[in-house]
Amino acid sequence: MARRGAQDDTTPMLFAGAGEPVPDHETAAEPPQTPADLGLFRVLRDDGTADPAHDPGLADADLVRLYEQMLLVRNLDTRCLRLQRQGRIAFYGTSTGQEAATVGSAWCIGPEDWLFPALREGGAALLRGMPVSRYIAQLMGNAHDEQKGHQQPMHFSFRGANHVSLSSPIATQVPQAVGAARAAQIRGDGRVVLGYLGDGATSEHDFHVGMTFAGVWKAPVVLFCQNNQWAISVPVRQQTASPTIAVKARGYGMPGVRVDGNDLLAVVAATRAAVERARAGHGPTFIEALTYRRQGHSSSDDPTRYRDAAEVEEWERKDPIDRMRRHLGVRGLWDDARESAANDAQNELISAAIQEAEKSAPPALETLVEDVYGAAPHALREQLDEVRPFFEEGRTAEGAFPL
Repeated sequence: MARRGAQDDTTPMLFAGAGEPVPDHETAAEPPQTPADLGLFRVLRDDGTADPAHDPGLADADLVRLYEQMLLVRNLDTRCLRLQRQGRIAFYGTSTGQEAATVGSAWCIGPEDWLFPALREGGAALLRGMPVSRYIAQLMGNAHDEQKGHQQPMHFSFRGANHVSLSSPIATQVPQAVGAARAAQIRGDGRVVLGYLGDGATSEHDFHVGMTFAGVWKAPVVLFCQNNQWAISVPVRQQTASPTIAVKARGYGMPGVRVDGNDLLAVVAATRAAVERARAGHGPTFIEALTYRRQGHSSSDDPTRYRDAAEVEEWERKDPIDRMRRHLGVRGLWDDARESAANDAQNELISAAIQEAEKSAPPALETLVEDVYGAAPHALREQLDEVRPFFEEGRTAEGAFPL
């Protein structure tokens, strides 16, 4: 069976000029093309058609499936943020406006490959097979949560698809992703690792460590930066002095590609080329996907305190779901009736998952001391016995923190 990320003959041109010095435009014999790490790679046009020179050529069924996955992420964001406002879950971070970057990139790796997410890649887990019921269970930390309530909401893990849980500190997943890729390289198993990060992560030391070793080892890793313009309240213009984030790849000896992150087809084309490049043994690629975080950093954040509403409105006109819906319409694959039916079906699915999760029991008390040691040591067992009466009486045992 052909890999769904199989490369065509047009995608290698994405790397033309990437990693090379920028020519002197005044002395060059001919005006050079904009290097891939300084330009912006697009496929979708404003009228909904696709540039035939770069169209990744996905089957109609795949285009519809990817669009439906983007729609599912949007519907989950709407419903789950409402749950948080109602006090039914503790925390949530939306991906609204970033659906194409997440779904399109995750589509390009195979089921045996590994994925290391940042905060807004829950849609990648869903695309790779994580049930919606498991997604909701993780937010509520109940007995059906694969992590048994050990992680805060939004830190999804799905072992069935090699989807590793993120950790809250920024950029720590970058060297982990590179390390996993190095292990695959040593084993020679042909696996590729897709690691995500945000624009703010490029200012962290973990980013530089990971990029250095990825370049030196020529590890089979694709590092995918969702540049959504804001690292909480810090705008990208205050994050770096470089003309783009993608251009940073030059210093680590790997190609960088800057892609329109709200263009699903462009994201697929760029990521697919990078994945196949890694699988062929040619080393890592760094992708900057230009997108926008339409809502707050999380449910605890009020973005109106630090950014202009006009900026949000400008990016709303570049909505990735609207753009892909227009493309499907041009191809005769989608209409208002299908849109309505898809939304209704997805909201019914989400409602059922919420009802199931809220009826589920919490994780067994013994899980508090499991999954670190093969057998819980005596000290942990003693602590468990100390808090057991609190839970049996329906109380909590929060403890005190000396801060």
